[in-house]
Amino acid sequence: MSTLRVNTLQNAAGTGQPAMSGAAKAWVNFNGTGAVAIRSGFNVSSITDVTTGTYEVNFTTAFSNTNYCVVGSVIGSSGGSSTYSSLDGRNVDKTVSTVRVGCANLDGTLYDQGGVNVVAYA
Repeated sequence: MSTLRVNTLQNAAGTGQPAMSGAAKAWVNFNGTGAVAIRSGFNVSSITDVTTGTYEVNFTTAFSNTNYCVVGSVIGSSGGSSTYSSLDGRNVDKTVSTVRVGCANLDGTLYDQGGVNVVAYA
């Protein structure tokens, strides 16, 4: 049996990520309270704390267009209550190099979250 070990995959031209249908092109798990910090991720260079409950995910390698799909989840409850929060679709804003997401509870109030997960597929 052979083992393939690589640190980076690039397209044939060596100019970016290879086309891999169905594979996430970027993902991140981060702490969204206090000093916002990435716990783990792929193709994400940094997180910007825009305002309460709103974050901007900055990609290391930009997407070719803004037609990528963004999904995410929030770990825990919002605002210290038992009303669970999720990524708020009204606050998603995409460019080729960033995606802005908001975390809101059921009434739409934005809250900082201790655990935020964002995944982008192209």
